[in-house]
Amino acid sequence: MADRNGSDFGAFVSGLIIGGLVGAATALLLAPQSGEETRTLIREKSIELKDQVEHTTAEARARAERLAQEAKLKAEELQKRGQVILEEQKARIEKAVDTTKKRTTRKTTKKAKPASDEAAAT
Repeated sequence: MADRNGSDFGAFVSGLIIGGLVGAATALLLAPQSGEETRTLIREKSIELKDQVEHTTAEARARAERLAQEAKLKAEELQKRGQVILEEQKARIEKAVDTTKKRTTRKTTKKAKPASDEAAAT
């Protein structure tokens, strides 16, 4: 749903820009000026618009690069955190396995001793 809202906003901004350009061009063409003055105004406005687009594009690229860098750092941090958790769980499992082996060995040894004692007595 967030993707749809983003595309709706993009469509709105595109419509706003296009509408503004059409309105500005219409105003310039219908203004009571000579053709030379109108062409000069159109040229100046197009240069201004080009500069604004370049500025906005540069800002968007810089922001995208910043966001990409932040995402990369967070991914590395999560990877390190996951590695720590994995090592902790591995240590817990190894400890549990060792404890189980010791208990099993003790029980086996205790059961084996009475049988040896009986064999020695006979």
